[in-house]
Amino acid sequence: MNYLVCAIKSWNIKVFNEIISKYEGAWSLITEDLTLEKVKEIDPKYIFFPHWSKRVPEEIINSYECIGFHETPLPYGRGGSPIQNMIIRGHKETILTAFRVTKDFDAGDIYLQRHLSLDGLAEEIYIRISKIIAAMIECIVDGDYSQPKKQVGAVVHFIRRNPTESEIPKNLTKEELFDFIRMLDAEGYPKAFIDFGKFRLEFTRPALKTNGIICDVVINEK
Repeated sequence: MNYLVCAIKSWNIKVFNEIISKYEGAWSLITEDLTLEKVKEIDPKYIFFPHWSKRVPEEIINSYECIGFHETPLPYGRGGSPIQNMIIRGHKETILTAFRVTKDFDAGDIYLQRHLSLDGLAEEIYIRISKIIAAMIECIVDGDYSQPKKQVGAVVHFIRRNPTESEIPKNLTKEELFDFIRMLDAEGYPKAFIDFGKFRLEFTRPALKTNGIICDVVINEK
């Protein structure tokens, strides 16, 4: 049986190479330029999207069983930047949802869900997610899940964050400031920053201490 994983982040690619590719069956990986022609060559039973921020072409959705992963208890939290939106709303944990990809974002039937802690830096969370997703993929290909079910409950939409929103807001508590810095501390994400004159200060690797926050700061001209 053939399977396909589409991923763009280093942690998902690493988990594919170290774990998923060793599952039973023939496994392929696409990291860019997803086209119907490429998928036809593989002819997968399932296409998995552990982290794919682009819209999946409708001709692929209509021709293959496509499964995405979203870090909220859908239908709560449909939309972009789910980890950041959950943390900034004060959540300490969330639900990782495997769902059928449809033409509407994050609206498809749910295959299965797993609990997910939001502790740690954003990159640590994403690495944790990649390993949970690998286990979820194994459950799906083994048929160890109930049939996909319709999403139930009130739909709450999240808006994808843009780089300007990484500027640190004023009047945060110490805990809120720590959460703001850590939720953006991952490969490829715009780091938390403040502007000081002609300079921009970017903050990473925060550690919450009793008397304050310790973190790394990079200073560049804007």
